[in-house]
Amino acid sequence: MAMGPGDWPAYRRWALLLALSLIFTGGLELIRIPAALLLGPMLGAVLMAMRGGTVHIARPLFYLAQGCVGVMIASNLPAAVLPVIAARWPIFLVATLSTLVAAGALGWSLARSGLLPGTTAIWGSSPGAATAMTLMCEDYGADMRLVAFMQYLRVACCASLAALVARFLGVPVGHPVAVVSAAFDTRGFILTLAIILLGSMAGVRAKIPAGAMLVPMVIGMAVKLAGPVMPDWAMLVLPTPFLALCYAIVGWGIGNRFSPDVVAYAARALPRVLGSILALMLLCAGMAAVLVRVAGVDPLTAYLATSPGGADSVSIIATATRVDVPFVIAMQVARFFLVLLTGPMLARHLSGPAREQSAR
Repeated sequence: MAMGPGDWPAYRRWALLLALSLIFTGGLELIRIPAALLLGPMLGAVLMAMRGGTVHIARPLFYLAQGCVGVMIASNLPAAVLPVIAARWPIFLVATLSTLVAAGALGWSLARSGLLPGTTAIWGSSPGAATAMTLMCEDYGADMRLVAFMQYLRVACCASLAALVARFLGVPVGHPVAVVSAAFDTRGFILTLAIILLGSMAGVRAKIPAGAMLVPMVIGMAVKLAGPVMPDWAMLVLPTPFLALCYAIVGWGIGNRFSPDVVAYAARALPRVLGSILALMLLCAGMAAVLVRVAGVDPLTAYLATSPGGADSVSIIATATRVDVPFVIAMQVARFFLVLLTGPMLARHLSGPAREQSAR
């Protein structure tokens, strides 16, 4: 009988995982799928887990990678986001609340159908940054594997439709505009590592839900917003190779949890989940139409601002098109923080008393 990956020594499993991760990441980058640096390693780990070939990811390493994701979110926070929100706060409030209510209603319907466990359906439907929602959900009783499936399926659908909408409206879509930071600063990188290390450790020690990501994110935001009064070297520095490694660790950590039963479970849920995603996208498109008519926002800017694809992926798409990028990012960031603040409460309330059962 031929040996499968599950029977291989650790070094061979790692070698295969690295090769698969590079192949999947390269393929996703070629077709311009957002979050390819995370999805490629995750798909490689899922494929190996299906054959019993999981690898060991030390828990502290997984926490540190989560801290890197938190700092990444903070580093991408535009300095002008707060003035943009403050100047048009009624529009932001109505649009973000409408999307949150629609997502909550669709998540509740999935939970009530019995197709997905209660809090898993709510977290999987949350229209925040996909990576953040996936990392947070487990501390609130949701199944990380199924939440990842729902979140990244929505990212793929929203990214594909955004490109189609841009072409329909006659707006050219190119490669995302690269935001090149200042020259690499060793002191800034050491500061960033300290925020990741100390912040993630503090979040875990304090037993804050998703604290390994949230505490470094909050500290990083404080450093970013205090930039004008900080020394020149006090900046968040995340070199691409380091960020790619942390994304890979997160992807491997999530992918390792999949099994043939989980994949089969997700396949059975696919039609209902896909229908829920399309319904949410349609409702958000309706909100975009309201913004165009009432607030005078151009159609593509309005569509991207209300898109439920997540702040990270939508921001990447926005920078590749001729839209009001600050408005898009501000709307996405406002919704992301609203989901962070209200997500746990909504999950507990909407999932009801039904006992959470993860797919085994």
